[in-house]
Amino acid sequence: MESAIHARGLRKAFGRARVLHGVDLTVPTGTLLALLGPNGSGKTTTVRILTTLLRADGGTATVGGYDVAREGDRVRRVIGLTAQQATVDDLLTGRENLELFAGLYHLGRREARRRAQELLERFDLTTAADRRAGAYSGGMRRRLDLAASMVGAPRILFLDEPTTGLDPRSRAELWAVIRELLASGTTILLTTQYLDEADQLADRIAVLDGGRVVADDAPAALKRQVGSERLVLRLAGDEDAARAAAVLAAQGEDARRSPGDDPSEVTLALHGPDHLRRVLDLLHRAGVAPERVELRAPTLDDVFFELTKAVAA
Repeated sequence: MESAIHARGLRKAFGRARVLHGVDLTVPTGTLLALLGPNGSGKTTTVRILTTLLRADGGTATVGGYDVAREGDRVRRVIGLTAQQATVDDLLTGRENLELFAGLYHLGRREARRRAQELLERFDLTTAADRRAGAYSGGMRRRLDLAASMVGAPRILFLDEPTTGLDPRSRAELWAVIRELLASGTTILLTTQYLDEADQLADRIAVLDGGRVVADDAPAALKRQVGSERLVLRLAGDEDAARAAAVLAAQGEDARRSPGDDPSEVTLALHGPDHLRRVLDLLHRAGVAPERVELRAPTLDDVFFELTKAVAA
């Protein structure tokens, strides 16, 4: 089987609100596809359709070779799902949670205990196995939630924003677990708000905007679409950055405030040394002096903002 997940023309509306307008996705077996998009772009709706939790209004999809609309029971036997909100029971211990899920998969008591212990070791939870899950840290809860989704040894795993709200250390720990799952042959569809996460983990990235896939390629290929280099101008402050962006925009330059966290930066695509001289000359004549000028390789932030037109004002 070449494709573990294959969707064509998925459509979905809730009342008059049309969420998906014909989504096409293909995830080859044993790879990770990261699904990116602004809030409301249809990421979670797509995951819910592919995991049989929601029926599409149109289009077709197969997961593990089974039709999600007609063979839902078979689809559910080969998938695992970690949703945005953890599904573990805070009143149960980590071990009890996993044994509970094992029971839902109709494993016998002895096999449930064996499987729970195996997953506790795999997800580095043995020392906390007999503590109530309500006392776990955010990272531990997410690892337990991921372990629960693996009780049935699924071939295909759906991770819907699994690291949202985690601190950097916990995110890195979960990334290590995801890489291990990939190395073992698991196919993963990951939705995330973190562009660096997609860059680190994904074989391919699909970008959803307005209920449609607007790009689908390897991370490096998507970056090349934006251009070879970006010019980053660091100004003295927010007001100077706004002024610099306005001066350059008035002269036809595609200058924008940085999509990152620094409001004092302005970025634009660079087209050679002559272009650099023109930009600096325009700013000099306007009395705007950058504190720092640097060249930067395109990032997924650049790709995301270019494709979705979500440019910071």
